Amino acid sequence: MECQNVILTVSKKNEKYHSHTRQWADISSKIALRLAYQHTLSVVATPMSQPLFHLAFPVGDIPQTKAFYVAGLGCRAGRETPRSLILNFYQHQLVAHVTPEIHPQKGIYPRHFGLVFATESEWQELYQRAKAHHLSFYQDAKVRFPNSPLEHRTFFLIDPFTNLLEFKYYAHPEAIFGCQEYAQIGDING
Repeated sequence: MECQNVILTVSKKNEKYHSHTRQWADISSKIALRLAYQHTLSVVATPMSQPLFHLAFPVGDIPQTKAFYVAGLGCRAGRETPRSLILNFYQHQLVAHVTPEIHPQKGIYPRHFGLVFATESEWQELYQRAKAHHLSFYQDAKVRFPNSPLEHRTFFLIDPFTNLLEFKYYAHPEAIFGCQEYAQIGDING
């Protein structure tokens, strides 16, 4: 886990740094850990410049969650307990919580979550990754509202706990939030 890696890195930095100066020895361990943590992660972490989306969702167990979201979708695992797991989902925070009862819904509405990709190649890359990792498709790739300003490519995955995920790419980016003159949203038979 990241915090353990950071602590190991701090120890190594302290040993190397100690041979040149005693600066670290005079700082309380909490402050030293915080400083080292910030410096160590600056290479892999991106400073938050915008708010991040957060979603908590139900799962049946953590190992299957990791298999689907980390190994399958390529999310990065964060903190973990036997009952919950934080996931970096394309720089957004998902938190999987083990719950005793999972209630599958009938169809894609009212609840699903996912991503809208900025480029078709990114969308295609995730689609190919899902295929290569044999993730379960609820709906295979299709074009919704073809030959209109709302045209977009979409596919749905279903995780082991019946959570539905949709991934989209819009041919015309203005349709993501705009095009109010059109009344179509989603599939008619969800």
